[in-house]
Amino acid sequence: MEYYTYAYLREDGTPYYIGKGKGYRAYDKRHSIGVPSKDRILILKKNLTEEESFRHEKYMISVLGRKDLGTGILRNKTDGGEGSSNIIRTREHLNSLLEGRLNYEFTEDVKNKISITLKNKNIKPPSRKGISHGDSFYNKKCKRIYEITNPDGEITVTNRLQKFCDEWNLHAGCMRGVALGNYKQYKGWTVKILAQTP
Repeated sequence: MEYYTYAYLREDGTPYYIGKGKGYRAYDKRHSIGVPSKDRILILKKNLTEEESFRHEKYMISVLGRKDLGTGILRNKTDGGEGSSNIIRTREHLNSLLEGRLNYEFTEDVKNKISITLKNKNIKPPSRKGISHGDSFYNKKCKRIYEITNPDGEITVTNRLQKFCDEWNLHAGCMRGVALGNYKQYKGWTVKILAQTP
């Protein structure tokens, strides 16, 4: 009975993330989402078994809804619980891009590297809501495609490192340093250059 569920609150008091954990988990800055100050971390339920914490996390996420699905206010990327159920995947999205729907031609080497990554890993895209073709996941100005792994092992592929870092309150220069091999990690995040376009 050592697990608990928690919420991260915006400045207006509304929750933006629901999680479960034990010990110092709710306050750990190496979290996959921006961690607020302690006065905006709310412990929802204490003294839970691991299974109870999974169930309560899933319940709270279902009640408050997810922004990425257009169902609510949370920035959670899964429905909660033990696994990664209903995580957004990019296989179809990347396939459509590789087929040239955005009129950008990748070299065969780039296509092969992306395909290998997709076969071996579960990949999440950045939010597509409100993004135009000129600001798309891959675009004509793209020079590098980054594979970013958060402290929980979840992976995102993007060519918009600065935008990604802004969304997750990360220092883009440090993340680039990780990608270039200057540092092993930054706040638990790792980055590698998946491919470089012409």
